[in-house]
Amino acid sequence: MTAKELIGLIPEDIFEELSAETKVDAQVKKLSGEVIFKLILFSMLNSSKPSLRVMEAYLQSAQFKSFTGYDILDGKYNSIRDRICTVNADYFAKLFEKIFLIYNKELKEEKALSKTDSTYVALAAKLFSIGMENGTNDKRFVKYSVNLKGSIPSSVKVFTAQSYVSEELALTEVINDTDCIKNDVVVFDRGLQSRNSFDKFTNSQKWFVSRANPNIRCKTVTQIKVGAKSESSTVTIISDETGYLINKKEKATAHVYRVIKAVINKSGELICFVTNIIDEDAYMIAAWYRQRWEIEVFFKFIKQHLNVNHLVSRNINGIKVMIYMTMILAILIIAYKKINRIKGFKIAKLKFELELETEIMRAVVILCGGNPDNAPHLFSSA
Repeated sequence: MTAKELIGLIPEDIFEELSAETKVDAQVKKLSGEVIFKLILFSMLNSSKPSLRVMEAYLQSAQFKSFTGYDILDGKYNSIRDRICTVNADYFAKLFEKIFLIYNKELKEEKALSKTDSTYVALAAKLFSIGMENGTNDKRFVKYSVNLKGSIPSSVKVFTAQSYVSEELALTEVINDTDCIKNDVVVFDRGLQSRNSFDKFTNSQKWFVSRANPNIRCKTVTQIKVGAKSESSTVTIISDETGYLINKKEKATAHVYRVIKAVINKSGELICFVTNIIDEDAYMIAAWYRQRWEIEVFFKFIKQHLNVNHLVSRNINGIKVMIYMTMILAILIIAYKKINRIKGFKIAKLKFELELETEIMRAVVILCGGNPDNAPHLFSSA
């Protein structure tokens, strides 16, 4: 599938529909939500570090006009900055949600495993008035907590309040608010261990696999016989039981949970899994947890190739707009990579960009009939 065909899966009427729903374009004459969406996407694809100045230059370029089909566009640095800082971020959130559903279906990952985790972006404290502290005095941090459904991100939350340094709060909120996890399995690390959260996940039919301290306290109900070990397993299960988990206040969970203990084959380290999935094979539970590493690979991808560490705006609204746009671009690149069976993210992104550049060149040639004088509006930067 080509880059053009992939982008073509996004219906054009989605922008008008969401504009009406979110009122993103109320009292706005020039820089509509759709224009801002396409401008940010174009800038991310064509610049290693998109900035407001870069967006201003691209807005008036022949390439952007051909990419979008717009004619004469005008927008200065200040107006682009102000629009990103004040535009209704819900418009971009809803675009992200709808685009996720389109490509989740295209990739046939509706029932895929979810992985939830967080990453941080840091900025010098003197430049960033909001944000949380995380062990340093000269830095402030924005926390992005993401749910990865199969290959692509399905939800993201931006946290700047100090209390959300705690993964108990951040990951619990993401999982509770992510509808696509219901009746499916989500994997997360041991930063989230709240027994109350476990009970809430179980009540809402969100099945999870996590790590726990090997000394986890469990009032045993049943012992489960360990099945045969698969050749591909990286651990050896040594015990499998169900029971009520006991917290620090000696209170038991409302539901029965499963505690599986194993030894990592390579290191001999003892590892413990906790889950509300009672009937699945223990080695499958361990294999599911191992897939959690995919979200670490995802974070590396958006930091190295999509420059998520580079904050175009230091306003919280602008930060939200940019992270939703980063997630949308990530969906496009990952889908392109997977559908076309490309091994590396770097090459996938490069090929995606080159294909779009070729389409833009073709559009310019067609519009001007081979003579730039026939389409002066494309080349005007006034």
